[in-house]
Order: sequence, then C-alpha cells, then structure tokens
Amino acid sequence: MFPKSGNTANFLGSSPLSIDDYQSTYLDHIEGVEAAKTEDFYYMNLAIEEAKKGLYTTRPNPAVGCIIVKNDLIIGSGFHPKAGEPHAEVFSLRNSTQSVAEATAYVTLEPCSHTGKTPPCAEALIQSGVSRVVIAGLDPNPKVAGRGVNMLLEAGIKVTVGVCTEQAEQLNLGFLKSMRYKMPYVRLKIASSLDGRTAMASGESKWITGPAAREDVQKVRALSGAIITGSQTVIEDDPSLNVRSTQLGVEAEQVPQPKVVVLDRRKRLSQEGTAKKIYKVLQNDQTLLWSDSDLEALLRALVVEHDIHDVLIEAGSRVSGSFITAGLVDELIVYQAPCVLGNSAQPMLSLDIENLSCQRRFQLMDCSRVGTDLKLVYKAI
Repeated sequence: MFPKSGNTANFLGSSPLSIDDYQSTYLDHIEGVEAAKTEDFYYMNLAIEEAKKGLYTTRPNPAVGCIIVKNDLIIGSGFHPKAGEPHAEVFSLRNSTQSVAEATAYVTLEPCSHTGKTPPCAEALIQSGVSRVVIAGLDPNPKVAGRGVNMLLEAGIKVTVGVCTEQAEQLNLGFLKSMRYKMPYVRLKIASSLDGRTAMASGESKWITGPAAREDVQKVRALSGAIITGSQTVIEDDPSLNVRSTQLGVEAEQVPQPKVVVLDRRKRLSQEGTAKKIYKVLQNDQTLLWSDSDLEALLRALVVEHDIHDVLIEAGSRVSGSFITAGLVDELIVYQAPCVLGNSAQPMLSLDIENLSCQRRFQLMDCSRVGTDLKLVYKAI
C-alpha cells in the first residue's frame, strides 16, 4: 500500500519533485514513460491541443488540457480557460458523454491538490471513478509538487507520469520556470533589417517589418504577463504596448492585458521628472515605473509581487543589450525584414564585448516566414 500522506510529508516538503524522485522512492507505485502504451502518446497529444485553447486567456494560471478515454473512445475533453474558472479536468468530466468509471484521464500537468479559487482536481478525478491517470509532467508549484499524484495513488488509481513531457512543458515555460526558480521566462523581441539595424539615426523605426510580422508580435504579447520597455522608447514612439489583435482565436476582452513596465532610471516619466506629455502607457494606472538598475530584482519582483511568469522585452538597443549582458534572456525573437538601413542606423543591441570568448551565444530553434519577413527564434545557451 502506498504510504499515507502523513508519512510522506517530509519527503514532499515544499520543493518540486521530479518523476525520478518518485520512482526512486516509490518505484512500485508509479509508472514512468517507459511503461506508457503507444496510444498514451496519441491521447496526450490531443490533450496538449486542448490546452492550447487557453494559451492566451489563462494567465497567471498554466494552460492545461485533459482528455478522458474509455474502451478506446474519447468520451470527454476540456481545457482551463481562465483563472478562477474550473480546471481542465473538471470541464473534461462535465463534458463526458458516458460514465467515466474505469476510464483513463490524460492531463498535461499534474492535477492540483489544494483548494484555491476552485476545489482540488485530484479529488474530482478520484470521485469520478477513473482507474488510471496519465500525466505529462509534475507541477513544480509548491502547493502541489507531487501531492496531486500522492492523492491519486492513495485512492488506488494507477498513475503514469512523463508522457510527452517536453511538448507539454512548451505550453507553460514561464509558469514552470517561475515556480522552480522565482524568475520569469524572458523573451526579447527585436525587429531588424538584414544588416542588423532597428531604427534610423533619428529614431525613426515605423515600420521596418510588415503587417504580418506586427500581427505575429500580438501573439507574443498575448502570452506575456508583462512587457518591459525603456523610457526612451516611450518618449520617442509613445507605444500602446497592449494586445489588440482580433486574430488570436479568442475575443480580445478575454485576453488579460500585460502589465507595462518602463525602465526610467533618470525618472523622466515620474512625477519628479520633467516629462510634459501624458504618454499612452502612463494613462494605465497598472503601469510600473522602475528606476532601480537591478534588472534581476525587477524580474523577481514581477514573479513574487505581481504573479507574472512570462515577460516580453520590447525596447531599444540599450535596454535590450542590458538584459543580454546580464544573462537574463531565455528566448530571442528576431523579425528580420528584407531591407538594408546602413551604417548610421541604430544597432540591434548596445553592449560591450571585448573578446570573442565573451560572446553571447544562442541556439536557433525555429525559422519561419511571416509575410515578407523572417521570424527567427533563438534559445539562450
């Protein structure tokens, strides 16, 4: 019999657990990916597709999908649409076309075990009568951190963990990173010419890339809990930095607007500054002006104080270069236009690198054509 929760409290603790942690201690009670059936991967991929339906609307919660299968038939499916609403497992159970007793549930993230705005999903699965739960990955949230699996096992439900883990984690890079390290997942977006320029010497930059690329940026913004920019960008361009696309597959009002954070070290936009104009971002009382030079402290504050897991940087070369220099960028997204702006135009990044050994390297993860432009996605190495 699996040990009762009282006997596992110290083991569970407050730290996230891996499948290896569980297998090394309770090998006889939990299955890893090597025990998965061929059909498990098929159904989990369908659950991942369900989860994608909530990508732009679930913040700050993770996007999660669930599929329920009985006798080789899908009898229920669901996803988590919005914080405060039922989770994917509950919607999947509600949508089931027949009794789920002895069925298998496929969930892209470990079912929650605590009561927040909604009851525990692990308890809902237990009460439903499912006999097996297949999970893509454990939840590093200290409030869960293996406790959901623990509840299922204690109820006699067979549990398999580790099916399509990598694919499922791509849905929630920010949530997973912030839960593990108290730091958000940081994307840096740059629109550049073929010769790596982002604006003319005068600051003119509208528009280097085409409308399709600008529309694609709306998707990246919609994934973000916060957008960081610099005061110079605000003064020169007066951007809105909001999500206003009608092509996201959901109604615009369902997408939580990202918090705008302006780096204003010289306090040009604050009450103590000399700004005469009321800029668009300052008309939003949720905009944060950050005058401290500690960028890591800013990112940690966004996680701890504002529950923000994904951050997008849309700024000039200096701010962008500062984040690169500090090693705080997880993903670099470059929209490259088929044009040349010349030597006097402003560079993509302003940063000092004296030796080749100090270069900042990235790995190309994806290259696609977006309208007339190229979209290049790099991960930090």
